[in-house]
Amino acid sequence: GASDKVITVGATPTPHAEILNAAKDALEAEGYTLKVVEFTDYVQPNTALVDGDLDANYFQHTPYLNNFNKENGTDLVAAFDMHYEPFGIYAGKTASIEELADGASVAIPNDGSNETRALLLLQDAGLIKLKDPKDINATPKDINANPKNLKFKELEAAVVPTVIKDVDIAALNGNYAIQAGFDPTKDTLATEKAGGLAAKTYQNILVVKEGNENTAKTKELKKALKSDEVRDYINKNYKGAVVPVF
Repeated sequence: GASDKVITVGATPTPHAEILNAAKDALEAEGYTLKVVEFTDYVQPNTALVDGDLDANYFQHTPYLNNFNKENGTDLVAAFDMHYEPFGIYAGKTASIEELADGASVAIPNDGSNETRALLLLQDAGLIKLKDPKDINATPKDINANPKNLKFKELEAAVVPTVIKDVDIAALNGNYAIQAGFDPTKDTLATEKAGGLAAKTYQNILVVKEGNENTAKTKELKKALKSDEVRDYINKNYKGAVVPVF
């Protein structure tokens, strides 16, 4: 029937819905209509997928998905990975990592995965050591070496860019860095490497119900999204705040 040719995907507005829309024409050429439903929260796109209102969603990374499944007893799975949004350390009052004084202040996001990413990045930059260097659930309590006695200010992710002038350095998501007037490709003091643990862990994925990983719709979505056109669109449009992993 007609609904077999409509692919409904839930997404958060930026960058996910925009990236999906960049694949619209390619899907149309294959006889499919792409319908993008935008959500501004992180719960509804998963519940709508569980309820069968969506064929797929695109907004989350695997740690978030695993946690959602565990808390809700759901069986959503990653169909394929698309991009990651590099996390960076940016200069506030102090211009470089080398110049950080003893007791310098560091603003970091206070939510689970982002806080861990900030700590993994500070560890990569040689500023701290974690008890388990690969712990993707690390919090400041798990730091077992902090030679510069850095003082952590744990703030909501959206607040971090607003306090950057009041701290020595800050750890920011790419989208917030852009909002704060930084260029994520040029202005970072340290940034996640494409092949590193964080990039792999926090890749944003296209998610379906278990059993739908290889349906015609999922295959068509994968082909249209993992294309040169979409890769070029991402690179041009987000200038390094969103990095394709294909």
